[in-house]
Amino acid sequence: MIEFVAPPASAIATRPGTDLIRVDHLTKDYGRGRGLFDVTFQVKRGEVMGIVGTNGAGKTTTMRHLMGFLKPDSGTARIGALDARLDAAELKRHIGYVPGEIDFPDVGTGTSFLRLQAAMAGLDHLDYMNQLIDRFKIDITAPLRRMSKGMKQKMGIVAGLMAKPQILLLDEPSTGLDPLMRDTLVEAIEEAKAGGATVLMSSHVFKELEDTCDTVLFLQAGRVVSAASRSMFEANPREMFAIRFADDADYRRFIAEPHRVVGPDRTVGADPVTHTVTAYLPEGRINEFFSDLQGYRVASIQNPRFTLEQFFTKVLSPQVLGDTTTPAAAPGPRQSAKAAA
Repeated sequence: MIEFVAPPASAIATRPGTDLIRVDHLTKDYGRGRGLFDVTFQVKRGEVMGIVGTNGAGKTTTMRHLMGFLKPDSGTARIGALDARLDAAELKRHIGYVPGEIDFPDVGTGTSFLRLQAAMAGLDHLDYMNQLIDRFKIDITAPLRRMSKGMKQKMGIVAGLMAKPQILLLDEPSTGLDPLMRDTLVEAIEEAKAGGATVLMSSHVFKELEDTCDTVLFLQAGRVVSAASRSMFEANPREMFAIRFADDADYRRFIAEPHRVVGPDRTVGADPVTHTVTAYLPEGRINEFFSDLQGYRVASIQNPRFTLEQFFTKVLSPQVLGDTTTPAAAPGPRQSAKAAA
């Protein structure tokens, strides 16, 4: 069941810029390396934080602890002054939750479900709900059981957002959405942030988090391996270039020979079929880069955008972690941010 917001309460009231969500040394061990292990992070009021990781990284387990569905083995999860487990009933009145797996009650049509949820939320005006239904292009007269996965996902999103809650917990909310509907979701999250909401969302799609989040937390095998803020990403500008060489000989020679700027640590991709090398440059090294290209026959050069995913895999991971296969030795998210700045 998806829960909604009530009028603000002092128990979760904090000043803008102060921590609203606090997870401290949270551990839930399912055995065989599965679960969460000593996870610590904070989300400030009005901030959008993303959690990224592969399946099994611990994203859903984190969300379920914040909803009070799980009891941790150790550590705490708090929202405002309330404990996520002990005060779960109170907290659910202030949270809009979109679960990773949506299972509707047997109430017939989408219309019946949304009316029920609106009544539970105490909504007197349904204007924003109707706007969301229109924007996500949902046929709410359809029976819930016959809806496609994508349509059910959109219903869950509308139910989670329609009361304009103070806090949004979104567990992979774009699952099953086509690209246009993903854009609509991003717009809705940005609207929630503009209205003062605090958002924690998980995803395995870097682009989605890059478009919406102030900070992105990276989970691997249940541990925090690093965190990157938007200011970190924007303060470390990189130029990306895709160089297509005229033939195979120049392509292979470029890869084999040493260069001042482009080396294995800065190579994002190499395609022997198209004879293309894609690499990133630190700011201010472009003249050296073009000097390195002298003596090679180049067919074309393109300048694609340097992404958050590439920033993490090529810049942040080597600087902060050294080796991403040993996340237990990684520093906490705020320490990581300082180390990579």
